[in-house]
Amino acid sequence: MNNLRAHLYIEGVVQGVFFRAFVMELALSLGLKGWVRNLPDGRVEAVFEGKGEDIEKAIVECYKGPPAAHVTNIDVAWEPYKGEFTVFEIRY
Repeated sequence: MNNLRAHLYIEGVVQGVFFRAFVMELALSLGLKGWVRNLPDGRVEAVFEGKGEDIEKAIVECYKGPPAAHVTNIDVAWEPYKGEFTVFEIRY
């Protein structure tokens, strides 16, 4: 599968439960680039770039999350690959 980009908005109990660290570790393990951050409304936003199948794996794992998280929904917008990231990072 070709390189793709996915923009995620993750809803549920996802702040204060190490969700961003979970997503960063997940992205690094799959070789994905991009970022993750908390939003003021309680959601977590993430952008993944990499192989489409690896992004799909990441989305499945994001539904599971770390032990204290409870994900109720993930909105995913698939976008063309831009190649603008060299790492995966937590943004503040």
